[in-house]
Amino acid sequence: MFSELKFPVPWGHVAAKAWGPSEGHPVLCLHGWLDNANTFDKLIPLLPRGRSFSSGWFLLQGCTSDSLSLSDRYYVTMDFSGHGLSSHRPAGSIYHLLDYVTDVRRVVAALQWRQFTLMGHSMGGSVAGMFCLLYPEMVDRLILLESLGFLLDPEDTEEWLESKRMVIDTLLSLEAKQQTPKAWSREAALQRLLEANSHLTAEGGAILLQRGATETPAGLVYNRDMRVRMQSRETFTVEQCVKFLQKIQDRVLIIIARDGLLAPHAIDRGSEFVKPLREAVESALKEHIQLIEVPGSHFVHLNEPEVVSGIISNFLTAQNARSRL
Repeated sequence: MFSELKFPVPWGHVAAKAWGPSEGHPVLCLHGWLDNANTFDKLIPLLPRGRSFSSGWFLLQGCTSDSLSLSDRYYVTMDFSGHGLSSHRPAGSIYHLLDYVTDVRRVVAALQWRQFTLMGHSMGGSVAGMFCLLYPEMVDRLILLESLGFLLDPEDTEEWLESKRMVIDTLLSLEAKQQTPKAWSREAALQRLLEANSHLTAEGGAILLQRGATETPAGLVYNRDMRVRMQSRETFTVEQCVKFLQKIQDRVLIIIARDGLLAPHAIDRGSEFVKPLREAVESALKEHIQLIEVPGSHFVHLNEPEVVSGIISNFLTAQNARSRL
């Protein structure tokens, strides 16, 4: 079972779910764009949780904090601001990737964690990568699900400029409209979610919807802030990304789904700016970063968690993160 957590922030709160003994070694899990903490609901029960003895029991037995961290895990899955059950950012705000990194830093400070493991799916992987780069001393292992940790700059300068302009124009348009959130029947809300996420199964969509929408007299209303759709991303060159990953190498596990967004055929089809980064990771860093391909789609961790749970469990429990899987 899990417990609900709330962390006060200046504009409201950041919501989260906690699994396992709180004295266990902490693992913070970060969801993808437009998703929420429920994305890990099926995966976490399959991961190492260990015994629920208190840390005092381990000290009485002569065990060190290292031996405790190898046997117990405490998982916290958070909703980024504007997602799930977390508060929306103040009026007039844009959702920058660095703001999500700040959400992580606030949660970690509230939990008083000095060192922990980070696991991120999709956009959550980009947030995790940036956090790891800024606070490398705080992260002992990094697990990226359908993410390479960083986003590449578009090669076309005009494309980059247009993307920034669109963020501003969309914000102003949303503020001018001031639309009341639309209410949906449960069936229609799920159908809309599945149509927008072809990689989701009906079961996975229903799990995300449990935390991603609120029941009102008129029907279900999506919880997410409309402004998160035009987030401002942090992007880098291939050379910068490789240099960043080199800083945290030997502590990184990357899992890519064969039918996901980072699969070669998907990259060739429409995400060409990702291709150079994947090629760089596979060539320059293949001896230091564990990159594993698994069957499944972009939401393999939610649709078929048993496909990745063993790989992640081995990485979490290996006494040395440099051990090959």
